[in-house]
Amino acid sequence: MVKMYYDGDIDESKIKSKKVAILGCGSQGHAHALNLQDSGVEVCVGLREGSKTWKKAESAGLKVLETSQAATWGDVIVMLLPDTAQKDIYEKSVKSNLTTGKSLVFAHGFNIRFDRIVPPSDVDVWMVAPKGPGHRVRTTFVQDFGVPALFAVEQNASGDAQDLALGYAKMIGAGRAGILETTFTEETETDLFGEQAVLCGGCTALVKAGFETLVKAGYQPEVAYFECLHELKLIVDLMAEGGMAAMRYSISDTAEYGDYISGPRIIDASVKERMGEVLEDIKNGNFAKKFVSVMENGGEKLKAIREKEAKHQIEEVGERLRGMMRIDKKDSGDDNFNASADS
Repeated sequence: MVKMYYDGDIDESKIKSKKVAILGCGSQGHAHALNLQDSGVEVCVGLREGSKTWKKAESAGLKVLETSQAATWGDVIVMLLPDTAQKDIYEKSVKSNLTTGKSLVFAHGFNIRFDRIVPPSDVDVWMVAPKGPGHRVRTTFVQDFGVPALFAVEQNASGDAQDLALGYAKMIGAGRAGILETTFTEETETDLFGEQAVLCGGCTALVKAGFETLVKAGYQPEVAYFECLHELKLIVDLMAEGGMAAMRYSISDTAEYGDYISGPRIIDASVKERMGEVLEDIKNGNFAKKFVSVMENGGEKLKAIREKEAKHQIEEVGERLRGMMRIDKKDSGDDNFNASADS
């Protein structure tokens, strides 16, 4: 039976007895730091000298230290940096300061799962992974709620790793929504697969294919945009609130019937077979190797793809339509910190 942990199940005393150093102050970093501080945990943020985020973090009331100083200061060192930046920061600023009894913490298992970081055996290694972007972690916390999270323990040298992980999750607000146990391997592989096959890669490819099909058939690009992209949020919100059954209950009989008979024609056995290939590339490390190689070469391939995708017709049509529409922009992001995990 799966156990979901909530605030009442968790003793936060152990995490409150520790000094927590958050390395990186981007989307997740600033949210974790502020939520922990508001919850009574002693926190500092570790940034490189000259970081553009330094003054922003200080103006938000956070204590800021240079990265290696923060790693020395903290009992709990939290790696909230981009996946490809973590190995270098670990080697230069964290490894020598990771003394017996400390905790090395992650919000995503990438660097542990693929052995890019191999911590010493005398430290705790655990993870708290909120299932939402940093600005949601912060805004829901301020609203006396939270974003659900996963937690995992990879090394339990002190015997307190699970208590520390759950306490940390509670202090950032996740215990108000629910905390589920996983492993570094499961979180990493399912997270990468979900992003690539469904949430980002699969979704954007499906939206573009639908848009292109309608435009090619002679329909207005603006109408195609509404039907294939704009209304997607309505459907996703309904599914998130009550599952696919609740979404189908809320839509018309026509839409529901079309869902049942046409969905399987689009997402058929061949699609699931290719999804299996994507998952295998993740599990065997091929994706990680390719991604790291791209980023170590300046990210030029990623930049080229990004620029090409930004020029797609659906982006031009969408930008123009959004400029003409009255859209509720509340909670669309954080005004104070960049979405990247600044180091």
